[in-house]
Amino acid sequence: MNPGKCGSVQPRIIVHGGAGNITRENLPPKAYHAYRSALLEVLHEANARLRLPGATALDVASFAVSLLENNGLFNSGHGAVYTTAGTHELEASIMVSKGYRKRGVGIMKVTRAKNPILVAREMLIRGEKEDGGGAQGHVQLAGPTVDQLAMDWGLQIVRPSYYWTRRRWDEHRRGLGKSHDGETYQRHKRQVDECIAESNYNEDAFDDPTWDGKEYLPQGTVGAVVLDSSGTVCCATSTGGLTNKLPGRIGDTPTFGAGFWAEEWTSVHTAFLPPPLDTLRSQLPSSLVSLIIDCLPGLSGYLPLPHSPTNERKQTIHQPRAVAMSGTGNGDSFLRLSAVHTAAAMARFQGSNTQTHGSEHFPLQYAVTSVAGADGMLQQSAEDRWHKTGEGEGGIIGIDFADGKGRVVYDYNCGGMFHAWIDDDGRSRYQLFRDEIDV
Repeated sequence: MNPGKCGSVQPRIIVHGGAGNITRENLPPKAYHAYRSALLEVLHEANARLRLPGATALDVASFAVSLLENNGLFNSGHGAVYTTAGTHELEASIMVSKGYRKRGVGIMKVTRAKNPILVAREMLIRGEKEDGGGAQGHVQLAGPTVDQLAMDWGLQIVRPSYYWTRRRWDEHRRGLGKSHDGETYQRHKRQVDECIAESNYNEDAFDDPTWDGKEYLPQGTVGAVVLDSSGTVCCATSTGGLTNKLPGRIGDTPTFGAGFWAEEWTSVHTAFLPPPLDTLRSQLPSSLVSLIIDCLPGLSGYLPLPHSPTNERKQTIHQPRAVAMSGTGNGDSFLRLSAVHTAAAMARFQGSNTQTHGSEHFPLQYAVTSVAGADGMLQQSAEDRWHKTGEGEGGIIGIDFADGKGRVVYDYNCGGMFHAWIDDDGRSRYQLFRDEIDV
């Protein structure tokens, strides 16, 4: 039986809001609770949609990320970081394990779309049309073309000032050694947008109780990974990139295999069946065979016995296996390693290792830990720059669909990663630091 075709799969969801050198010292209690509340609210809204009849992983994942893009606490959409030129160049990606010819889309250098993740979703869906829905079937696009497609498709367009927040401005200007007072902020903001009122801008920075101009601001992406009742997994990811990145810099978020990946394959393993009843009749006294059949009237073709080299028969089992992941952290390190695809390849091609994990599958959790966990590939890639430049720091969230069941996975090698998920019992869980998991 294929659970993906009969709608019997239990949906799963996990979301993240950035990772990096986060400590209790540089994240005050008010900020901690603000991020926690925001992430759990997104999780609850998205999970409610996921439970509706006919909900798809694509729709729910993109919806969850759009909510994160709308929240100025996170580095995506409204609240994204600045380039050295004081501009915004947003990135987003989406990918599904099955159901679409293109399966994935990455967009970059977005400057006018309110929700880049919704542009990526629309591009994926429209790609099923013969003309590619206007995007000519492309899977990666950058710059004004992306914004123009968003406009042509009826998605919401905003003025550049929509992305601005005071907290990100201060961070940007301090990094360049320039003044970041309120008057300077407003003057520069007016220069990029003469009509702030039309930008739907929410001026929340000045009275934001979490912002004291000092504490940590997450530098990573935001993302969601979802498994729906059809057995399809989807990852959606969005970011403003690195603070004070050079204009034109492309990170891991819109790059296939670096910061996002989803795929499905057929998992093949061998099961052993007991010998046919006819074979047993020839090996056992007839009186014993009759007694067994009388006691077990439902037994028609097979009679289980302890396996031995002489009575074992092999049967090949084919089952769908799927994985999806979203990364967050130092994008250049993810790019150098094709980090997320590397984890997927480990899960797919590592093969059975019953001495290690006692199953026919190599768990995605092991692969994610090998890449993004403590002393994993990302950390090792930084070499002697570890904990000096931010290189190698980050984390990965994902879902592993195997044997008809979805399993939430995650790991990170840095101080903390904002993430929340629905556990096996249907409870909301949240974690930032390794020594805490709360409901």
